[in-house]
Amino acid sequence: MEFPDVFLVAGLIFVVAGLVKGLVGFGLPALSLGLLTLIMGHQTAITLILVPSLVTNFWQAFSGGYLSALVKRLWLFLVLAAVTVWAGALVLTRLQDGWSETLLGSLFILYALPGLAGLQPRLSPSAERWLAVPLGLLNGLFTGLTGTFNFPGVIYFQSLGLNRDELVQAMGLLFLISTVALWLSLSRVGYLEADQLGPSIVMMLPTFIGVYVGQRFRKGLSDKAFRRVVLATILGLGLYLLATGLPVMLGHTA
Repeated sequence: MEFPDVFLVAGLIFVVAGLVKGLVGFGLPALSLGLLTLIMGHQTAITLILVPSLVTNFWQAFSGGYLSALVKRLWLFLVLAAVTVWAGALVLTRLQDGWSETLLGSLFILYALPGLAGLQPRLSPSAERWLAVPLGLLNGLFTGLTGTFNFPGVIYFQSLGLNRDELVQAMGLLFLISTVALWLSLSRVGYLEADQLGPSIVMMLPTFIGVYVGQRFRKGLSDKAFRRVVLATILGLGLYLLATGLPVMLGHTA
């Protein structure tokens, strides 16, 4: 595929990923990274998503009116999710292709199916505090390993009983600090392609078009419908990651 064609397809991918981001508050890195990897190398793709991820997550984190309360409640999880990104990024440079996507996709599926069946975990205040430590550390590792910021943070936040707007802003905070940490970590291990930062800036336009459309759709959803859309999106991302990662993983082990 020639460069102009690749650039056009990448723009369309960011429109779709931005739409999902605007609708449910997450999914931009996982969806765009998975699709971009089909037309370019993983290293190029992960560099291309950084600027759209950073800007949209900054917008999401500081919109909604719950910033102070969320930081006070979630600061420990957020800090730990940032400090372990470098470890996951280090493993990424040594791991065979397909393993991280397969594991992450499987975990997404295992979480989404019970939720869609009506089972919703709720954490007590004491459980919320002590689970913040291992889940925050795990979130950072998965961020560095896969380039996606969702697991297990989105699941943890849903278990806290946050309303729709609180949940979206909490995810924005997590994704913002994770994007910054991922950028610094990938730079440290030499995994960034500096010549892709310019195209990454250009990809902000199609991303924001998608986000705007997705947000318009979100306003028409009730809290119950929003929760089911979030779970369906997690399931879809899980199936997608499993379908893309498992064949690659099996190809390496065959």
